[in-house]
Amino acid sequence: MMADKRSFPSEDLSLSPPTKRPKKKVACQRCHSQKIKCTGEQPCAKCVQSGVGNDCQYQARDRKITVSQSYIDRLLAENERLRDRPGSPTRDVPLEIEHRRAEDHADPDQSRKNPIIGDQAWFQSYDPVAPPIYVGEAACTAFATRLRRFLTGNTTAAHIPRTQYMTEATLSELSTSDVPWPSFTHATLLLKVAFHQAGRVYHMMCRKSTFEALKETYETRNFESPVNKCKFFTLFALGEVYSIRSNSSTGQVPGVNYYAKSLALIQILPERPSITHIENLLLLSLFSYSLNRRHQAFLLIGNAMRHALVIGMNHNLGPSQAVDPVEREHRVRLWWTIYIFDRMWGSKMGIPNSILDEDIHVDMPTTISPKELHDEQFPDTDYAIASIKLARIAGEAIVKIYSRKRYKETFLQRVQQLLKSLKSWVESLPEHLRLKSEESGRINPKYIISMHLSFNQVSRYDCEISLYVLNLQIIILTTRPMLLRVLTQMNNHSSESSGNRDGVSQAALTLAEACIHAAKHSHSLIIHQWTSGSLPLFGYFTVQYLFSAAMVMLMSSLISTENPTGDMEAFETAAQVLRCMSGDGNLAAAEFSRNLEEIKVSLEMYKARREGNSDEEARLGITDSVLSLTAENGDISTTFGSGMNASMRNAPGGFTTEMAFLEPTMQSFLAQSDFDLGLLNPSEMSGDASSSLYFWSTPQWTE
Repeated sequence: MMADKRSFPSEDLSLSPPTKRPKKKVACQRCHSQKIKCTGEQPCAKCVQSGVGNDCQYQARDRKITVSQSYIDRLLAENERLRDRPGSPTRDVPLEIEHRRAEDHADPDQSRKNPIIGDQAWFQSYDPVAPPIYVGEAACTAFATRLRRFLTGNTTAAHIPRTQYMTEATLSELSTSDVPWPSFTHATLLLKVAFHQAGRVYHMMCRKSTFEALKETYETRNFESPVNKCKFFTLFALGEVYSIRSNSSTGQVPGVNYYAKSLALIQILPERPSITHIENLLLLSLFSYSLNRRHQAFLLIGNAMRHALVIGMNHNLGPSQAVDPVEREHRVRLWWTIYIFDRMWGSKMGIPNSILDEDIHVDMPTTISPKELHDEQFPDTDYAIASIKLARIAGEAIVKIYSRKRYKETFLQRVQQLLKSLKSWVESLPEHLRLKSEESGRINPKYIISMHLSFNQVSRYDCEISLYVLNLQIIILTTRPMLLRVLTQMNNHSSESSGNRDGVSQAALTLAEACIHAAKHSHSLIIHQWTSGSLPLFGYFTVQYLFSAAMVMLMSSLISTENPTGDMEAFETAAQVLRCMSGDGNLAAAEFSRNLEEIKVSLEMYKARREGNSDEEARLGITDSVLSLTAENGDISTTFGSGMNASMRNAPGGFTTEMAFLEPTMQSFLAQSDFDLGLLNPSEMSGDASSSLYFWSTPQWTE
């Protein structure tokens, strides 16, 4: 009977789940040391009672749990299987994240660094007795040097110095010559040209007030006022450079005589700057680009920025201090033109912004009442606001993409932020500023196209063109480093006969595709301007954008599976246009044309190297490696460039700016979370892998 009683509990325990023991309270360190009962709270009652509640602490203890032997065996087997797994480019996401975390553990800043920028700044020695010239990371000519180094395989290929600009000696000599005032009729025509070409893109002075001041100057014969003479002579210079089609009679850029005289009149810096003085600095800065003196242009706008800060133009005036609505709005718009010039000029040379956005407290441009009064004095308000927002994005691109600042976000996250901003900018454009496709039968004003060309880099017809070109240039500026990286990886892949081969990530291909799309769009718009005769012969900006697009066209011809011949023809077309403009005296075109000629020589060397390889690798392009790479990379679902309709990609007027963001791969890239965007393939982000392109072995470039 006793045996039965002893066996009963044991059978009960084996059949029923074990009863959970009540949790034993843990004593704080003070109660434990004094061997007194602890209430287990934080702080416990005993410590509070003793007045030492802040010192009440508990000993951290590892929790002991019971697991089965089979569970431990499964863990050991899984570890062994993962340890024996061979390295492959078709890794799944967890392994990529594990790889990234391992790299971050070794170097916490590696994933945050820009993979295209080395630790040392770039300098170019040009004169043994002068300091070297700083070469900004974002400059198009610097990118041309990177491209030539890739094509030639020579990582020490010299940077081409800029010599095609008007020298100080020439300007000084011109400033001493007598430059008479033109007739009133001629002066009026030159002002109309200046306002028509530049005044509708950038607000630098009030239109009606300026014409009234010109008339008063001629009526009173007050030709000796230094401030007025500087202002009108610079306007005359702009009028000539935009209207004269040939410089064969003088061999000089049109308007340079007026410009040199104006420059000599503004040498003394005023203690109390006037609005007119700041207007003159803006006009002189803009014309400096016609002489390819971009350093001087930046110095002049920096001077204007500091003059504006001295008189507080980054703040709003009180209602009692600016009664005239025209004067008040002119002051606001003049500040924003300084801001646009600062951001855009700096983005062309990779120079940081002169003022932070958080230090600007002035209103955005508005339309004053009545509307007739506004239209007499100011350009389109929506266009002005769109230009300001685009300039802000351009400034952010320099800071986030081309600076050596340490960021919390990864490089891809910063690129995504910029592309999201550009997409939002396009979507927020008013209907009258949107670029129309040729199928719509509506004409695109040039100032709108210019804005969008700058976006891809970044008459009413002229202004719309201007807006779109700027838009496109900012896209190119943001994405072209990754395009060159993709080209390098594909080239290395096709030339390797053995060993591990890392595929190109979908994110990298998406950015490269966006760069090519923007370049095709820019190229199409600018060539259309050229063939229609509306491209300024001595302009700078469209020449630079065409040069930028041409380099991408050449790179696309080496990658494209659809129309490599067409891309190369587009490159040749751009080169021919630049040669023509160079022959007509455009100094910027002469500089960029020389760079393209050197790139063509480098391309021949690239072809010769490839023709020496095996039959499979003897193609002039590397499109075979594209398909191979996409097959090896499990993350890539489509081949490069397959997302865009081929006929639309190559049609001269078939583009709209929104297309760059409508690609499925781009939409996927923009939709990714920060966690998913943390990495490219390790070889794409590694400094060692990109050393031949972006990390120079010497601190200075030497000729």
